[in-house]
Amino acid sequence: MALVTDKPAAPHATPRTAARGGKPTPYWLLLPGILWLLVFFAAPLVYQASTSVQTGSLEEGFQVTWHFATYWDALTEYYPQFLRSVAYAATATALCLALGYPLAYLIAFKAGRWRNVLMILVIAPFFTSFLIRTLAWKTILSDGGPVVSALASLHVLDVTNALGVTEGHRVLATPLAVVCGLTYNFLPFMILPLYTSLERIDARLHEAAGDLYARPLTTFRKVTFPLSMPGVVAGTLLTFIPATGDYINAELLGSTDQKMIGNVIQSQFLRVLDYPTAAALSFILMAAILAMVTVYIRKSGTEDLV
Repeated sequence: MALVTDKPAAPHATPRTAARGGKPTPYWLLLPGILWLLVFFAAPLVYQASTSVQTGSLEEGFQVTWHFATYWDALTEYYPQFLRSVAYAATATALCLALGYPLAYLIAFKAGRWRNVLMILVIAPFFTSFLIRTLAWKTILSDGGPVVSALASLHVLDVTNALGVTEGHRVLATPLAVVCGLTYNFLPFMILPLYTSLERIDARLHEAAGDLYARPLTTFRKVTFPLSMPGVVAGTLLTFIPATGDYINAELLGSTDQKMIGNVIQSQFLRVLDYPTAAALSFILMAAILAMVTVYIRKSGTEDLV
């Protein structure tokens, strides 16, 4: 005999009611990060936006006059450096992908017990200063050094001279030296996301592809590479974005003909002391990178990353 009660069933708690009645601890945990972003990102960004529309001089002082023509003047005067920065960063990113993907694949699937050792070797450059690593490349590519002598004896410099990336029998102060420095310094930023993405791929998928008579190249093209696309996109972004704004490699390994937009901004801020132009160049660079990254993510079909 069933028992009948008049007591209504307790309503199920919805996520919204649970959030309202929950403790505020998660929000307090977010507070330090929010304050950090406000103080060290949002506030400087607003200050630089104000600086970019100012006029004046260091002696007379700068005042906000809403002089937006500074953006157009800066773009028309320094567009070669913008284009050069994008070209150098894109070339370095492509080289990092070509070098980093096989290494990440090796570590993820073939390294075995040597996996940790190889990972340590990948991150070992981070224990050395970025500046010191770049200075080391200046020594490696020095005129008359073993590397340049070997390239000359193998007639590699003849090919690079024809391509316009080197001049004569020297590599320093050429586009090749700057791209080599960018590639070396940002290569770990490509390898680590690739390894993380490849390491998550279930090895049984490769076995299943083999059982279906897929060749290794077909397995890579149909299974491995599509599943590793999040790592490819993350690695290319982590490489391309900082490489575009870099100025140390062009300063130490290049000449005045290889100056990037980062060198121009650094010079405008610290040498010329033209703060509005420097701020305008910074915003133009940031807007250009944001536009290119947005198009790239949409074209690669990985909108879920942002």
